[in-house]
Amino acid sequence: MKKLVLHHKHVALGAKIVPFAGFEMPVTYEGVNAEHDTVRTSVGIFDVSHMGEFLITGEGALSLIQAVTSNDASKLGDCKIQYSCMPNNEGGIVDDLLVYRVSDIEYMLVVNASNIQKDWDWIAKHNTFGAEMRNISDDYCLFAVQGPKAKEALQDLTPTILTAMDYYTFAIDRFAGVNDVIISATGYTGASGFEIYVQNQDAEKVFDAIMKKGEKYGIKPIGLAARDTLRLEMGYCLYGNDINDTTSPIEAGLSWITKFSKPFVNSDKLKEQKEKGVSRKLVGFELIDRGVPRHDYKIVDASGNEIGVVTSGTMSPTMKKAIGMGYVTKEHSSLNSEIFVQVRDKNLKAKVVSIPFLASAVK
Repeated sequence: MKKLVLHHKHVALGAKIVPFAGFEMPVTYEGVNAEHDTVRTSVGIFDVSHMGEFLITGEGALSLIQAVTSNDASKLGDCKIQYSCMPNNEGGIVDDLLVYRVSDIEYMLVVNASNIQKDWDWIAKHNTFGAEMRNISDDYCLFAVQGPKAKEALQDLTPTILTAMDYYTFAIDRFAGVNDVIISATGYTGASGFEIYVQNQDAEKVFDAIMKKGEKYGIKPIGLAARDTLRLEMGYCLYGNDINDTTSPIEAGLSWITKFSKPFVNSDKLKEQKEKGVSRKLVGFELIDRGVPRHDYKIVDASGNEIGVVTSGTMSPTMKKAIGMGYVTKEHSSLNSEIFVQVRDKNLKAKVVSIPFLASAVK
């Protein structure tokens, strides 16, 4: 198991450490509900340095990205970011990712930690365009500073005007006395905030500066458990749960990042799937009966016939309701459809609802 650069810092802060995606990661500090509430009401900092980063450069960079990703990266301007996925040849998803355009010949891809090697091999396999590839995953730390007070907590640390940054844009600027830090107006929580990419040698200095400046705004370290409940309230997909090598972006409700204005891996089959429709869909649901849905619980109809499976589920700390996502047959995917989640020996009544569950959060 790998350790984060700031592993010692998290241990000192009282984190419970668990294995995740090949890393020893902080899962909680004071408790998931308290940490969740901190992000929704003030500001929290996550160390998500386990994520992977690839630099794709050269004249063939855009062509390579266009070939392996479903979204249309040609629409990106400098300092813009795009959410996308990499389809495989069987109709599933290799990974979901962010595409950062630094310039027309320089891009950064941010991928999931558990898929770093798989993604690298997949992209390299399709690199017939002469693009230069560099895996910088082990060179950078990533801190997600999230919550309604994130801008105030960070502004004194950088000359970049954070209030002027639009969602899904980034700047490369001085931050906490360190040059060339990537300041990204992104996040995985549904709260406003930023993700800060910094080289390993400057990570502790930057982390300490964020914690110091954030003191008066109530900043606290946040673990993976709250990250999961926060993203689920927004209906954000988690690779390995809601999307994987066997789920297509069309089934997963990711048609909005699947653009057929250019060819990409398996685009013909996915286009046909979009035009003809799919037999199952990823939906959000709320439990009506008392209980909590969990990953891999069966979903059945009123007669007990299996119609799907839960991919993610939790008791929402904000809404005080049991919520989840799962794949169900097309016939049961309409809003307000009655479905049942099998929890041990009981079929608990639920209904299909719109995503995001938490409509008041930042989208």
